[in-house]
Amino acid sequence: MQGIVRGVRSCQETLTVAVLKHTSGRDAAEQRIINTSTSSGSASSSPAMQEKGLENVTVADVLMSKGEEKTGSWLWCQTNDTVDDAIKNMAKNNIGSLVVLKPGEQQYVAGIITERDYMTKIIAPGRSSKYTKVGEIMTDENRLITVTSDTNILKAMQLMTDHQIRHAPVIDGKIVGMISIKDVVRAVVEQQNEELKRLNGFIKGDYF
Repeated sequence: MQGIVRGVRSCQETLTVAVLKHTSGRDAAEQRIINTSTSSGSASSSPAMQEKGLENVTVADVLMSKGEEKTGSWLWCQTNDTVDDAIKNMAKNNIGSLVVLKPGEQQYVAGIITERDYMTKIIAPGRSSKYTKVGEIMTDENRLITVTSDTNILKAMQLMTDHQIRHAPVIDGKIVGMISIKDVVRAVVEQQNEELKRLNGFIKGDYF
């Protein structure tokens, strides 16, 4: 995942240099047209120019793009639930982790249980998932890595990469969703593709 982060930044730098070189090579008359177009605001009316850009994409945008209910009972379990029930919930909803809540109406976060927890703490040692409580194998809240809705997508990617995690709960005072490294990478790739299209159009002169 470190390679992905470096690749994204390298791609941005390369594209910027390419555009600058291309622009500097034009004759003065064409450059004046570019400057006039930019200053008049006509370029900003193009749909491609309205792309948010990676520096403006947040976790909230990723949650919205997933096109599914962001929160609900499918997203969490409780510490006193059995691991068997938690894994069945994951399988039913095609997700790789569940936020673990403490019993009670307040829904305080206790930790997270992931597929990795199940494999390493249940399957590998041969424990019974039916007689093991989620609280016994979950990653404790003190070690839980979370993000907020307004966290920048590149910051979220770096955070998940640095801590070598694949899932991060989104918590704004209370849980509002869950993102995976797959969600993050997809969002980054989509934005990079739009950036490439926009800059390619700029270089070809589609905006003039």
